[in-house]
Amino acid sequence: MSTTIPMNDQIDRLLESVGRVYLGNPDAVEQLVRCLLARGHALIEDVPGVGKTILASALARSVDCRFTRLQLTPDMLPSDVLGVTMYHQDTGKFEFRKGPVFTDILLADEINRTTPRTQTALLEAMSEARVSMDGEVYDLGQPFMVIATQNPYEFAGTYLLPENQLDRFLMRISLGYPGVEAEARLLDLRPAATVLQELEPVLHADDVVALQRRVDEVRLEPAVRDYIVAVARATRDEDEIQVGLSPRGTLALAHAARATALMDHRDHVIPEDVLDNVVAVGAHRMLLRESAAGVDWERAAVAIRRAAQSVQAPL
Repeated sequence: MSTTIPMNDQIDRLLESVGRVYLGNPDAVEQLVRCLLARGHALIEDVPGVGKTILASALARSVDCRFTRLQLTPDMLPSDVLGVTMYHQDTGKFEFRKGPVFTDILLADEINRTTPRTQTALLEAMSEARVSMDGEVYDLGQPFMVIATQNPYEFAGTYLLPENQLDRFLMRISLGYPGVEAEARLLDLRPAATVLQELEPVLHADDVVALQRRVDEVRLEPAVRDYIVAVARATRDEDEIQVGLSPRGTLALAHAARATALMDHRDHVIPEDVLDNVVAVGAHRMLLRESAAGVDWERAAVAIRRAAQSVQAPL
């Protein structure tokens, strides 16, 4: 059954639960929760060993829902993700056996270690929360979130994510190294082996769906709506950016801003909500001149921030 905890307390409890296990960048925790509330998918990218998988697992374990971890490898096929149709001789019928994607939270670990063909098997699921196989359509239900982790592209054995795959992620989250005190606590707690295993859900899946609906109700005043559009169009005019924010990216920026407002206990979006999300939502979607999309993220972050700051925010 769903809990009866007030909405703001639900969000705070979720943030606290994830923060008990992941002791690194607190902004990353907030971004991941924001992504969940906005019905988005998250791409967590950083060097090995900084807690990407722990962060994703902590969020999944904090919600009473179906959770599947999929370790992606170079030899995986799309059917290993989506499922396969099998013929049964005894019944003379075909039966579809659902793959790991049929879950509520899917952790696609090291997504850029599998081939682009398998990566793109997730496109329809991430866009429409459904899977089409052999002429049949299977709904994935709600909530549905993909949390993908990846190592930087220059690491050995990695494949670049295609531009259309990157565009399906609401946010790209970078963790960085933990602070001195947090790293010292890691040695004492060993959270992956202790706290994570003991973590109990603080929300039900129904609570998450209800919070997602509340995000939809957050007001976007005409002046702020026009501001978001102006920011998106400014990225298309920025000299260093070859392909700016797409209309899908504009929608993603608006929805992330709504989730930010809700987490800040407001029923309306303010310009700061937009600026707080412009890098996480937009930088991985940018195609810079002389660079593939998603490759030079830091340079893209600087360019999109510069484009956003060139737009006059409404009072």
